[in-house]
Amino acid sequence: MDASPPLAPPYGVAFGPETRDALGTLHRPFRFFAADGLVLAGRDYAAAAPSDRRPVVCLPGLTRNSRDFEPVAARLVAGSATSPARRVVTFEFRGRGASQYDADPSRYNVVQELADTRVGLTALGIDEITAFGTSRGGIVTMVAGAVAPGLVKAAVINDIGGEVDLGGLMRIKGYVGRAIPSVFSWEDLVAAMKVANRGEFPALDDAAWHRFARRLHRDVGGRPALDYDPRLAETLAAVTPETPMPDLWPAFDTLAEVPVLVLRGALSDLLSPSTVAKMAARHPGLEVVEVADQGHAPLLEDAPTLDAIVDFLDRNGA
Repeated sequence: MDASPPLAPPYGVAFGPETRDALGTLHRPFRFFAADGLVLAGRDYAAAAPSDRRPVVCLPGLTRNSRDFEPVAARLVAGSATSPARRVVTFEFRGRGASQYDADPSRYNVVQELADTRVGLTALGIDEITAFGTSRGGIVTMVAGAVAPGLVKAAVINDIGGEVDLGGLMRIKGYVGRAIPSVFSWEDLVAAMKVANRGEFPALDDAAWHRFARRLHRDVGGRPALDYDPRLAETLAAVTPETPMPDLWPAFDTLAEVPVLVLRGALSDLLSPSTVAKMAARHPGLEVVEVADQGHAPLLEDAPTLDAIVDFLDRNGA
C-alpha cells in the first residue's frame, strides 16, 4: 500500500517538482483529495507551445497507471509543424500507481473512478476534455457521457466497447492480483510475461517487452512488484461463464454526438470485430483503427497508431 502521508486541507491539487518520465517528457506529478479523503495521483504534461486545444485526459486500464500513456504524452505535448501541441493530464485510479489504496475494495468500481476523476478535473480547473480511455478507462469515459453530459467533447477509446467478451474477462481474472515471486528479477518477470502474453503481443522485441514490464510494475529494491492493490481481484470475483456481462450500450450511446475513435487490437479477446461493427452502426461517425499484431490492450507506442490518434484529434479540433 502507498504509505505516502495524506495531504493536509485545504482541499485542492498539490504539485510535485517538474520531472521527466521514462521517455524524458517533462511533467508535474500531482495529488488531490477524493471526496472521501483518499489521496489520488496523476501527471500534468504541459503543451510545449501555447495551444487552444482542450486537455487530453488519459484514463488507464484496470491495473494500469500513468506510465501507460507516456508514448502518447510525448507525441501530443510536442506537437509538430502541422499539429498543435496539447496538454495531457493522466489520472491514476484509487488503488493504482501513486494513488492510495482503499480500505474497502468494493469502491474499486467505475462509478467511483469517474467521481474521483471529476473531483480531480475540478481541482485542476478543467471542465471540458478530450477523453482517452484504455479498457477500464474507456468504460469510465462512456459512463461519463451519461453521468456528466458536456464533459467529454471527443473520445479515444482503446480496446473496449459496448460489449465485453467473456473470454478476455476470464483471462484477465486469471492474473489480476497474483503476486510476483519475491525472488524474481526484472529479467525473470519479462520472461514470464513473454510466455503469458505471447498470444496477445507476438511481434514485440526484447526492448518492447522490457518497456511493457516497467510500465506495469514498480521497482522495489531492484526487483519488480505489483503497482496496484491486489484486492482489485475481488472486483472480478463475480465474473463467471454464467454471469451476464454488463450492458454498456446505453453508456456508449451517450457519446453519439461527439467524435469518437476506437482503437482495436487485431488480436484482442476483449473487443470483437462484431462489437466494433455494432458500435459503428450506432455511431455513424465512429472512426476505427485496428492495431496489427497486438491484443488487449494496444500499447500505444507504434508510429501508425500514434499518427492515427494525432490525425483524429487534428481533424476534429480536439
